[in-house]
Amino acid sequence: MIVIYHNPESSDSNACLKILETHKHDHEVIKYQDKPLDKIKLVKIINILNIRPEELIRKESKIWVENFKHLEDDGHIFNDDSLIDIMIEYQDLIERPIVINGEKAVIGKPAKRIFDIIPQQKASL
Repeated sequence: MIVIYHNPESSDSNACLKILETHKHDHEVIKYQDKPLDKIKLVKIINILNIRPEELIRKESKIWVENFKHLEDDGHIFNDDSLIDIMIEYQDLIERPIVINGEKAVIGKPAKRIFDIIPQQKASL
């Protein structure tokens, strides 16, 4: 089962969901803003994505700019654990959508990236 951590206000997230529906892949939609991620789940997602926590943060977002950018600009270095705690507290900072298929995952930005982890339908002859 493919899982998409979805934000309906995100055009990239909606595009990924449309791909999953169009290609008729079994999928589960988790609106992570309605059902916030806990630390264990977020760490697991980061590990499946094979990225550092910093790569999952939307640093252009208003929340980051208003609350954390000045610290970074002043030379503060956030460790991975503190970045994870920040994402738990401010779920809107999490890059979206996240699409997981078993032990493979991508950030669906742009949406076509999900084709790297979902089975492609073969054309019939």
